[in-house]
Amino acid sequence: MAEVSKARVDAWCWAVRLFPTRSAAGKACRAGHVRVNGERAKPATLVVPGDEVVVRGGARDRIVVVQRLIVKRVGAPVAVTCYLDRTPAPPRGEPVAVVAQRDRGAGRPTKRDRRLTERLRGRTNR
Repeated sequence: MAEVSKARVDAWCWAVRLFPTRSAAGKACRAGHVRVNGERAKPATLVVPGDEVVVRGGARDRIVVVQRLIVKRVGAPVAVTCYLDRTPAPPRGEPVAVVAQRDRGAGRPTKRDRRLTERLRGRTNR
């Protein structure tokens, strides 16, 4: 594993498996989805140990602190030793109500089945 004193942010993010390809890391940097120490990062922005890298993707941001610098892609067990993950836990979602489902081939619901379904959904006057 080649350790260096400074590394490009796109190469480092790819090497520690934050992106599947280096070109995807570069595109994310150019689109403004990568920040280093709070500033938008171009692909050639240099990172050093101690820098905070925020990668925006999907539903939430990934916040990592650079521990070691590498520029060659490594396996996942080695990659997680190169950064400290400060990403907050995902928020707990509200419980989803169970949707009543009928068995396949059971035919149309009877009047009694419809009343029970309406009562389950809370749409009854009784």
